[in-house]
Amino acid sequence: MNTANLISVDEFCVCHGIDQTFIHALQQIGLIELTRDETSVYIYGDELPQLEKFVRLYAEFNINVEGIETVALLLERITSLQDEIIALKNRLRLYEDIE
Repeated sequence: MNTANLISVDEFCVCHGIDQTFIHALQQIGLIELTRDETSVYIYGDELPQLEKFVRLYAEFNINVEGIETVALLLERITSLQDEIIALKNRLRLYEDIE
């Protein structure tokens, strides 16, 4: 297995001072994706920024996994609405230019 873009869950947890059960709980509710080989469990590198946000919510604000799931869904919804607003503004500009 090519582990060039993978981070060991063990190393991540030691560096951030958290328990591995937190990472596995995030995986169980579908907030992150993990992969494993014969000896270790890994986090995909592209999920690292999102996972670090979850760790900060958990460690600094004492938000449990269910709360983190709610926050993640709300942030996703906000991003979706912002994208929709941008698209609508662009369409409006198109019609304003015609007149």
